[in-house]
Amino acid sequence: MNKNSKTKLPIKNQSRIVNSLKKTYKRFLKIRGHPHEIAIGLALGLFVGMTPTMGLHTAMAVFFAAILKWNKISAAIGVWITNPLTAPLIYPINYLVGTKLAGFTKSNGTIKNMDWPAFYQLILKTPEIFWSLIIGGVVLGLPLAVAGYYFSYSVIQRYQDDIKKKLIRSKEKLALKKEIRKEKKKLKQKEKMNAAAGSQVFDD
Repeated sequence: MNKNSKTKLPIKNQSRIVNSLKKTYKRFLKIRGHPHEIAIGLALGLFVGMTPTMGLHTAMAVFFAAILKWNKISAAIGVWITNPLTAPLIYPINYLVGTKLAGFTKSNGTIKNMDWPAFYQLILKTPEIFWSLIIGGVVLGLPLAVAGYYFSYSVIQRYQDDIKKKLIRSKEKLALKKEIRKEKKKLKQKEKMNAAAGSQVFDD
């Protein structure tokens, strides 16, 4: 029993993550607006999400999206590139990149085995870590934002085009049904007229 439960739990967790990602993707596609506004909002969210301001990501992204008149919903979705599951991977990479570019010496803190409260205290004690994370986040966040923009733009454009095509097809089907109904009414009227004319001839 223990062996089965150990093997089933990771599978359930994986399926939950996959299902949540699918739901988020579907919701993202259904966001109303121009593809450019949605895509650039997502790009903003991705960029903000790479900064070391976890807990303020959504507020920052929505605030800047509102000022720039970009899509706020897609911006809020984009920041989830950094979450409790991905932060232990993203922040150390940002830190290493920022340290190399800024020329800071690496801290002896527990950056590899990061948990957020301990990491936050480490940031407060060592300002160089914070600046390394900012530099690394900006350097890695810019190409990620650009890639996210072009990918999301193409996906949303394709989705909206498909929706438009479906609407056109449904309108064409409705128009065809109306034409068929009109033709049926005309045929019935002709049949009635022919029947009436035949009855008159028979009476004569």
